[in-house]
Amino acid sequence: MARSNKKEEIFTLKELIDFAHKYLPRNYAPPDGFVLRKARGCWVWDTQGKKYLDMLGCYSAVNVGNGNKCVLEAVKKQLERGFTANANCFWEENKILFAKELAEFCEMDMALPMNSGAEAVETAMKIALKWGYTVRGISEDKGELIFCEGNFHGRTKGVISASTVPQYKDLFGPHLPGIKIVPFGDADELNRKINKNTAAFVFEPIQGEGGVIIPPDGYLSEVRKICNRNKILMVLDEIQSGFGRSGKMFAYEHEKNAKPDLMILGKALGGGLVVSAVVGKKDVMNVLKPGDHGSTFGGNPLACAAARASLRFIKEKKLPERAERLGKYFMDRLKEIAATTGKIKEIRGRGLWVGVEVNHDGPTAHQYCEAFWKEGILCKETREYTIRFSPPLIITKEELDYALRKIARVFVS
Repeated sequence: MARSNKKEEIFTLKELIDFAHKYLPRNYAPPDGFVLRKARGCWVWDTQGKKYLDMLGCYSAVNVGNGNKCVLEAVKKQLERGFTANANCFWEENKILFAKELAEFCEMDMALPMNSGAEAVETAMKIALKWGYTVRGISEDKGELIFCEGNFHGRTKGVISASTVPQYKDLFGPHLPGIKIVPFGDADELNRKINKNTAAFVFEPIQGEGGVIIPPDGYLSEVRKICNRNKILMVLDEIQSGFGRSGKMFAYEHEKNAKPDLMILGKALGGGLVVSAVVGKKDVMNVLKPGDHGSTFGGNPLACAAARASLRFIKEKKLPERAERLGKYFMDRLKEIAATTGKIKEIRGRGLWVGVEVNHDGPTAHQYCEAFWKEGILCKETREYTIRFSPPLIITKEELDYALRKIARVFVS
């Protein structure tokens, strides 16, 4: 088909949906009723001009809001420099400053930039295993990593080896050896599974895709003690939970003495642009030698500029405190709705990260989400019966009230 010479072609909704089904594989299944075009703050518009309140925040990727002005200005400034990619074989100013600022922000020693969250998880797995061989003294190729049931760390080939969701694993084998699984929130079982070949325990402080599952009080602190006692690494995946989502800058801060050895970051880190990172202690991160690991676009100047602006905005605007305050208000109002409708089984959450589990004998979470979309509320199910709400952390009380009215209307109908 010949390329068009037009500056911009305008397509109908049907044409766009037809293109989507023709040219995109179905690894995602978006609704066919609308196609999104633009966004600002907590609001999104489709190609037909309909306005939606963003109560998903791209799975916590836009904590600072869609089209954040500070992030856009930083990106524009970097674009004007004409330097948007760096081969990593040369030092680059923005990458250096990003690593410095992120490490200090996280109160860690070093930061290794990557692109996607899954890539950062795989990076942490490699670091942990090499640390196990070179520092802990595990026999070569015998290293083991422990993960949790119900985890979600991405869908890349290595990461799915640790998944307990059949769809993520079936027909994608063979899978990596050396993976052990323990129940989430069960410190005793973790302690029993550790042996001489264990390099690290990799887990989420709150399971997001698992249904916004919060572990028992004291779990994170106890895990820290177990890892110390057994001389293994505690590796936290804070990709969704980090940067204020849970009402703390990082979710591990809800407990004392729970700081990890390595922390995996992504999503909100880039303020909407693609960037991830592994941050950690110097004696762990320094097991990597030149040539051990790399990524062409990992730490590219454009993403680093966006991330630096995002970090400043999160801190200056006190987004964790805002999430804690508004999250409590949101959950209190949701509980009132639950009490009047009888259709909600449980409400779980921390900060502005809320899972609404609906009764299992009625509509599924996806069916409820379809009703919310029609009401102009964007959210998404996670697991069959849990609706997830994770709006940008800049959302106002008035915008939450707007969402609550729509939510109540759907549950009452």
